[in-house]
Amino acid sequence: MSTRRTQKFRSTISISIAYLFLLQMTAGYAGAYDLSTTVADMRQNSALSGGTSCPQLTRFDISTPGSINRLWSTSLNGSPTTIITADQTPDGQIAEIDSVIQTSLAVWTGVSGSSLTPTTLGALQQTPFAAACDSTDGFNSICFNQSDPGFTLGILAFTRVVSADTIGVVLPATGTPSTFVGEIMDADTLFLPSDINTTFATPQALPSHPNSYDLESIVTHELGHSFGFNHSGVWSAMMFPFAPSPGQFSGARPTAQSPDAPLADDDRTGLRVLYPNPADSVHIGTITGHVLPANPLALPISPAGVTGIFPAQVVALDNATGNVAVAVLAGWSCSGAGPAQFDGTFSLQQLPVGNTQNYQIYAEPLDGPVILGNVIYNSTSLCRNATSDPGWPAQFACTVPAGAGPFSARFKPAP
Repeated sequence: MSTRRTQKFRSTISISIAYLFLLQMTAGYAGAYDLSTTVADMRQNSALSGGTSCPQLTRFDISTPGSINRLWSTSLNGSPTTIITADQTPDGQIAEIDSVIQTSLAVWTGVSGSSLTPTTLGALQQTPFAAACDSTDGFNSICFNQSDPGFTLGILAFTRVVSADTIGVVLPATGTPSTFVGEIMDADTLFLPSDINTTFATPQALPSHPNSYDLESIVTHELGHSFGFNHSGVWSAMMFPFAPSPGQFSGARPTAQSPDAPLADDDRTGLRVLYPNPADSVHIGTITGHVLPANPLALPISPAGVTGIFPAQVVALDNATGNVAVAVLAGWSCSGAGPAQFDGTFSLQQLPVGNTQNYQIYAEPLDGPVILGNVIYNSTSLCRNATSDPGWPAQFACTVPAGAGPFSARFKPAP
């Protein structure tokens, strides 16, 4: 789900919304992380668009220390109470929730091999204003007591991310222009308020309230969206699109020694792709290839240019541990001025390398419980055309094909 709108100043921004769904899970599922992307507005000149319609990763500009601001609203609904803390005093509630947010931020800034570190974040601020999640103010906010039409059936929380699709986009409230296509300008997270059937509990309060959702798990998941993730098909990943059952938490609790403990390797790898550390000499491996049909006639007749399977989950298992080391949503490639070509390409990046490092690779369809709509919310994140954007130049236009149906796959080594 996303919309586009013209800014008062110039060009456009892209608004994507990632939802956290309610689902009881009883079985494992292996799939892939997917990173949010933005296609530049090719109706603008190359100085603004960057000269390419290839999808660009959606991420923060971290070139300036402390530049990623964080804010949360201390307005908490009390009728009914939706955020449960062990300390029920007003100051104790605020301190307990603040600690959860700080801990969840540390999860994402504690991954080795990533340049997203604690120094990239500004101080966590507080505001008493309930409706602090405003997508035009440039503050990356968390709100627990703000109503929104986005809260439809089964939605526990969602994150609205605003990214620039040209260089020089300005949010009215900040006046700071974007420096690259895909730059996150604003990221707000809203938790379901005023629901008598839904409560969220801090880790201290969860043992006494087993029918509540673990606040720390859900804050950590939503922060992943705010840093540039879509969803993952790996059932153990923090970015899996369905919340853990009430009374449960995702992964292991973080510690001072292992702040990123709740993350799966799939989450860590995705973060390294979004925010690589040039000094990292361990996670530098790449495996690439194509997922192609045995019978090309099985591909959709339209749109034109589809030569591979889209989408496919391509997964790398670490032979030593049996864990998913990295997994990606495959099926397209892009180079030069673009646009994207749906040729079945996959690229497993930021893999650990070493003399004893071995991987098994397999591909699978998105046939549930995670489906294509859980990981790509809007096709314009990969392709734009005259239908989605009037006046779009034909040479930069493409259309996302329908998702491939169930398939089986086998891999053959390259020559």
